[in-house]
Amino acid sequence: MSELHNEVTELERKSATAARLFDIRRIIGGLFAVYGVIVTIAGITASDADLKKAENININLWTGLGMLALGLFFLVWLKLRPTSPPTPDAAE
Repeated sequence: MSELHNEVTELERKSATAARLFDIRRIIGGLFAVYGVIVTIAGITASDADLKKAENININLWTGLGMLALGLFFLVWLKLRPTSPPTPDAAE
């Protein structure tokens, strides 16, 4: 009986780890943060010809900063309100 209890406890621990690892907020936040950095760098290094095409609005810079802010929002949200998997008692 004790061996079965230990096995169930270990599976619950692994389930909790997997739930935290594959939280959609982590994936969305990470992708937006990475792409935001890339697009922001493209905006910082934009040439005068690129700015002239966009009527002197550095769209890459503003879009990159927006993506970076959204990505950081998702990552902070994940840190402040982590998910917990449902307990076996609640499932029944």
